[in-house]
Order: sequence, then C-alpha cells, then structure tokens
Amino acid sequence: MNQNTPNKKTILLIEDEVDLVDLYTEILNEAGFNVIPAYDGEEGIIKAKNEHWDLMLLDIMLPEKDGMAVLEELQKLEDSKKGPIVLLTNLNSEDLIERAYKLGADDYLIKSEISLEDITKKVISYLS
Repeated sequence: MNQNTPNKKTILLIEDEVDLVDLYTEILNEAGFNVIPAYDGEEGIIKAKNEHWDLMLLDIMLPEKDGMAVLEELQKLEDSKKGPIVLLTNLNSEDLIERAYKLGADDYLIKSEISLEDITKKVISYLS
C-alpha cells in the first residue's frame, strides 16, 4: 500500500487515526500518489528525516509529539523541508493557524470543512 513506485510523488501522512490514514491513503493512491504513513509525531519526524517525500500532510493532535512540535523540529534540521507542509486538522484557532504559518506550514486545512476531493485537489496543486 505504501511502497514507493518510481516517478510517483510521495506524501508523508502524519495522522494518528488509523481509519483516516486508510481513507487518505486510498484517495491519494487513487490519485496516483505514494503514501508513507506515520502514526505519531516522533515517527513522523524520523520518517521526515529518513524518507523521500514531496509533500507532508500533518495533523496537530498527535501522540508523542504534536504537529506543532513536529514543525519546530523540522525547522531545526538542515534540508528538512523537502516539500510543502500542509496541516490537516480539526483545530480551528486563529492562534494555532498563525503559529503554524510562522513555523513553516504552507497551508492549514480544517478536516471538517474540506472534502476528500478538495484535499486531493490541494495536494495536486502543490505538486504540479
């Protein structure tokens, strides 16, 4: 399911809800993307450092390290930003949104306000 195929763009998906990981992986695979899942912030940071990815979809509410801590950690790494980082969360707070952009997020999407089709369109637009 998450094996890399040559010439396909790769999404690093950091999300702790297994059902959402499965759903997002399915729609992104159907759209022609590889997906590398990580189920907590620590695993996400390790995979961000060690895997090739073209775009990151990052939840904020995660075990181990939350999405904001992941963003902070990625800022410290040399060449860590290999592609756009899109937060995909249900937290809709102006303070969080502002902080996310200051920490290097490229976009901030609210799960409850965006369709699966629109998530796919956003990913495609960032990787075109």
